Amino acid sequence: MTTPTPLSPTDRSTIRRGKHRAVTERAALHAVLDAALVCHLGVVVDGAPLVLPTGFGRDGDRMFLHGSTGARSLREAATGVPVCVTVTVLDGVVYARSVFDHSMNYRAAVVHGTAVPITDPEEKTHALRLLTEHIAPGSWDYARRPTAKELAATSVLALDLTEASVKIRSGPPGDEDEDVRAGEKWAGVLPLHSAWGKPEPDPTLVGEWDVPPHVAQRAGTPYA
Repeated sequence: MTTPTPLSPTDRSTIRRGKHRAVTERAALHAVLDAALVCHLGVVVDGAPLVLPTGFGRDGDRMFLHGSTGARSLREAATGVPVCVTVTVLDGVVYARSVFDHSMNYRAAVVHGTAVPITDPEEKTHALRLLTEHIAPGSWDYARRPTAKELAATSVLALDLTEASVKIRSGPPGDEDEDVRAGEKWAGVLPLHSAWGKPEPDPTLVGEWDVPPHVAQRAGTPYA
C-alpha cells in the first residue's frame, strides 16, 4: 500500500480558519488543480494587488501559467516577486436553517511561490502542450501547432507546488442545535453539476463538417 505524500505547510500555507477542512495529502492538491480549468494569479503591481483569471496546466509538482507577453500580471510575476495562485471548484450551495450558517461545498487550493519564466523552446512547447491538453484535450494533435512568432508572443511561467494548501467542504449544513430542534425551516444542499453542452460550429466553416472525435467525446460529459 502506497503511503500518501503530505503537503509541507509553511507559515503562509498553514490553514488557520476552518482548519478542520484542511486536507494534507499532496494527491488532493493535484486533484483540485486537475478538476479546474482556470486559476487566479495574484501579484502586487505598483504597490496594489492585481488578481486575474489565468489558463494553466499541471506537470507533476509544477503548474504552468500562460498568457500574452503583454500581460502586466505575467510580466510582473516573471520578475521573481512572490505570487499567489488560487483555484476553486464549487460543488454546491449549503442552505441552512439560519442565514449565518449558510455555506458552500467546494474544493479549493492556494499555491504560494515564485514563478519562473520558461524560455527554452522545447520546454515551452512541452508546457503549452500540457496547457492545451488540460483545457481542450485532443487539440494539440488536431489543431495547427504554434508558429515561432506565436511562441514569441506567448509568456509561460512555471510555479512549483511545494508551498500549497487545500481546503474542502462537503456535506450538510452545520446548524445550531436549537435551530435543528425548532424544526421550523428547511435545510439541505443544492448540488452544482456542470456539464459540457452541444458543440457549436464556427459559422465561417466552409462545407459540411463532422464534429472532431476529441470534441464530440467531451460534449455532454460532466465537468469537474
